[in-house]
Amino acid sequence: MTLKEKHAVFTIGRQYGSGGRQIGKKLAEMLDIPFLDKELLELAAKESGLKKEVFENIDEQPRNFLSNEFILSPFAAISSIPINDTIFTMQADTITKLAQKGSCVIVGRCAGYILKDFENTIDAFIHSTHDDKLKRIVNEYGLSEDKAVEMMRKVDKKRQAYHNYYADTKWGMCKNYDISLNTSITGIDGAVQLILSIAEMKFNNIK
Repeated sequence: MTLKEKHAVFTIGRQYGSGGRQIGKKLAEMLDIPFLDKELLELAAKESGLKKEVFENIDEQPRNFLSNEFILSPFAAISSIPINDTIFTMQADTITKLAQKGSCVIVGRCAGYILKDFENTIDAFIHSTHDDKLKRIVNEYGLSEDKAVEMMRKVDKKRQAYHNYYADTKWGMCKNYDISLNTSITGIDGAVQLILSIAEMKFNNIK
């Protein structure tokens, strides 16, 4: 029985520029299963009835306690909840439905934490050295080195804050994942193979 047939769900946390998205895409292509990164925003928007731009504007951002943006809660006529929290709940619902439906690869957005009670998940964290991340960002996005360094700092700070706010685990801490990989050592293809190997081992141990 293949990993696809075993209903394997791969979740990938990643540092900016470490190659996490590329690893996720290769995994999905090799196993012929859905790949969801930005695609998740569109699905969540369709299910919620909100515009996709609402999800894009606050994608992987924690609640801003100074924000005046609120969405009226459908559960209480006199209460309201911050839009970030509402969007997180909607995305979590979409992630859960996708995982229940079948095998897939989901990048970011606390997917590993959201699916922590699903025994058929393989939760990976991808990181890399500063220099290798810098090189990848400059080559892929055509940014100057100064801009790439700034983007690394800002994006990782945002991702860390988002995860640590909504999850009860710490972003990037190896004990919170099934596997943590340094792509400066493994490369993209090596990381894919190691994740597949871990998945096989995990599923062989599931009774």
